[in-house]
Amino acid sequence: MKLTALEIKQQQFEKSLRGYDPAEVQSFLSLVSSEWEHMVAKMREMETQVENLNAKIKHYERVEEALHETLQTAKDSAEHKLVGAKKEAKSIVEKAEIEANSIIREASQQRQQIRQSILRLLDRREEMIGNINSYLEHAQESLKNFSKDEASLFSIPKEDFQNNENHYKRKPEEYNQGEPLPPGAENLDDIIDEFD
Repeated sequence: MKLTALEIKQQQFEKSLRGYDPAEVQSFLSLVSSEWEHMVAKMREMETQVENLNAKIKHYERVEEALHETLQTAKDSAEHKLVGAKKEAKSIVEKAEIEANSIIREASQQRQQIRQSILRLLDRREEMIGNINSYLEHAQESLKNFSKDEASLFSIPKEDFQNNENHYKRKPEEYNQGEPLPPGAENLDDIIDEFD
């Protein structure tokens, strides 16, 4: 049952023989009515405040929800970026390892080629040293033989001399044009001058 201050103030009671003093009852009803009116106004004010507070709470709940969504989005984005960065870092490391292995393999091949080239050069050097030694030994032997029998270089074998006696007795100027000179005849004068 909803009572108003006016209803309380105008409330009537039946009179009885041993009842309350009507003036006191009326005074009390006025006081209660006044208080009731004050309480209803206070209650309305409180209801308005509650409504305002509820509106603020709803606003803050929406803000909180938006912040929560923003934080969740930021968290998801950060996790996504972190996963992407890890994948990219892993890819970079794998690529670097592949390149490093390729460089090491290439360097190893070049080292092997250089080693083989050096070995070939060393073999070639030994071969050249052997050839030069052999040539020098042969030249030294020829030189020894040359110095032992220097005069035999200018001697004519007897059979050649007897067969071509007249041929060898002629001077170089006595030979016909186109006729071959005996070996060493073209420089004969120079050789004789050296012996003198």
